Amino acid sequence: MKKIILIAALLSICHHSFCWGFYAHRKINFMAVFLLPPEMLVLYKPHIQFLSEHAIDPDKRRYAMTIEGPRHYIDIDHYGSWPYDSLPRQWKEAVEKYSQDSLMKYGIVPWWIQTMQHRLTQAFKEKDQARILKLSADIGHYIGDAHVPLHACSNHNGQHTGQQGIHGFWESRIPELLADKEWDFFLGKASYISDPGAFIWDRVLESAAAADTVLLFERTLTQEFPPDQKFSFEDRNGVIVRQYARDYCRRYNQRLNNMVERRMKQSVYAVASYWYTAWVNAGQPDLKHLINKNFSETELKEFETLNEQWKKGQPPARNCD
Repeated sequence: MKKIILIAALLSICHHSFCWGFYAHRKINFMAVFLLPPEMLVLYKPHIQFLSEHAIDPDKRRYAMTIEGPRHYIDIDHYGSWPYDSLPRQWKEAVEKYSQDSLMKYGIVPWWIQTMQHRLTQAFKEKDQARILKLSADIGHYIGDAHVPLHACSNHNGQHTGQQGIHGFWESRIPELLADKEWDFFLGKASYISDPGAFIWDRVLESAAAADTVLLFERTLTQEFPPDQKFSFEDRNGVIVRQYARDYCRRYNQRLNNMVERRMKQSVYAVASYWYTAWVNAGQPDLKHLINKNFSETELKEFETLNEQWKKGQPPARNCD
């Protein structure tokens, strides 16, 4: 009976683990608020819990909308070798060269972030508080995903190299183990991004360049580690689950020279800077005087429905575990 419970628990964890992990996405949006200027803090600080909790909405939508998945990644190695000059950075040119269906197949995260940035800027112009908050939470998620090396790699979960599970290991297990206790997220102030498109493409190229290291170092560490010490069983919310062992996590993190921490911090800075840039480009509206301050009954129902669909839905075809 205990074995059945354990297997069920493991399956549950697999189905409900996501890109950067729920913990990390919430943390990124939460800490990004503290990089904003006072003129923006008057809105963002009182709603910091909303921005944190709804940072995971895009992952939940992957259970309800098939079109959502490609917005989280780009298998950029499909387009040749680094720096992937054959892939146009402008969406229209990329569609003309490869077709929209092909681009969707291999992921569109850098283009989708630019779409979201335009929408957020427009929401600031319209002084629409509910929409500003919702879009801020959403774009924070996609920006975070663009900073994850395995989101810019077709071998996104080590499935081609016998390293299944490395995705969740890198972006969920390590942050959950180390972030609160050892990492400092006070990073100064957000900056204005003069070219948001070029900025996010640079982050994607950094992720792509790091993907091989993420995979190689885990593979070599596995060869050096006693098999019975790579994993351990731990209590997680009252359920015993199989996890990457703490010592293995620390050794891998050290070998990567704290890459996970650096990318997570860069995510925080980028999210805050995109929020700030949208506000500046909208003319720096006074955020103390906004319209549509409360979510409508329809919007609240949409949040509720999204949560229900996530809980009941089947995991998407491309999961991060």
